[in-house]
Amino acid sequence: MSLFQSKKPEKINRRLVHKTPNSQFVDIEPGSTMLAIVLGSSNSITTVMDVASRSIVRWRVPWPTGVDSDLRLFDLVRGELSFSTERDDLAQPEALNLADLPVRLGTYRHKRLREWLEALKTPTEGHLFGFRGPSSPYWEFRGERPSVALITPERGPQVLRRDDDGTTWVRFGWSGEDIWLFCDDPALIRMMETTRVSSLSGKDLATAIGYKPQYVLAALSDPVEGHCYKVCLGILPRN
Repeated sequence: MSLFQSKKPEKINRRLVHKTPNSQFVDIEPGSTMLAIVLGSSNSITTVMDVASRSIVRWRVPWPTGVDSDLRLFDLVRGELSFSTERDDLAQPEALNLADLPVRLGTYRHKRLREWLEALKTPTEGHLFGFRGPSSPYWEFRGERPSVALITPERGPQVLRRDDDGTTWVRFGWSGEDIWLFCDDPALIRMMETTRVSSLSGKDLATAIGYKPQYVLAALSDPVEGHCYKVCLGILPRN
């Protein structure tokens, strides 16, 4: 009987994560392989934590036309970086291109992840992504600020569905502001469509998503008519 047959999959995943050598920097060498934990994924944005550096990275995944992302929260995945040189995006300094679809190895849930998420938490100071309002012109970005934020809300979160256009939004309080983010999380969107309610928060939201919310994962979108918008990529538990 082989090792992979004799050990539980979750133990194999933990061993793989815990034996990965630590690094101070994200390895961006073209063709290199990255082991990562999924924090949020849609066809437009896949956000992961690089296991080696424990840094937040954005993957540009080449999803085939008509194929939706099947990555889920805390999936353990391996991705090969592309040899493409189109990496330098001043609005998204964490973004890297993948050569192919990432390989899902399983899931990773361990108490260490709680510490890593806390270390990634965005400090409560200033405006989200450094500017007030929902968007900023693409040409104003200089690559000096992160384009992903892991937020501990001061109030909320609340998930809302607008009857007029069917869009889903996430509302929460942070840094003294009342923030509304367009939702780009397929799971949250499906949840609101299934429940057929206009708003979920508190215990009702926790019941619907299966855990008590701890973080809101926010990011800047790709340019839309010259502007990058603040969006919500998901609501995360403490783990």
